[in-house]
Amino acid sequence: MISKLLAAGIKNQVQNINGEETLEGDINSIISGVMVAVGVVAVIFIIVGGVNYMTSQGDPGKIQKGKKTLISGIVGLIIVILAYAIVNFVLNSL
Repeated sequence: MISKLLAAGIKNQVQNINGEETLEGDINSIISGVMVAVGVVAVIFIIVGGVNYMTSQGDPGKIQKGKKTLISGIVGLIIVILAYAIVNFVLNSL
């Protein structure tokens, strides 16, 4: 997924035949990279929360911590997806 987004950003820059760098392409590449990085962090939070939850061995404190981490990761991933959609909509509208 990361390589596809990076390749798309590079492809945007290479396709500009006149040799002019477009601001839109630069902004899109930066935003895509940031969204991918934040998305990866959210997925890591989901994995860590799941591992904490599964290895809690019935300890209520560890179960609660695992659930909170898992929910935070899911909410973060949803926010990243929505932010990416909003940014793409705004950039395509310009």
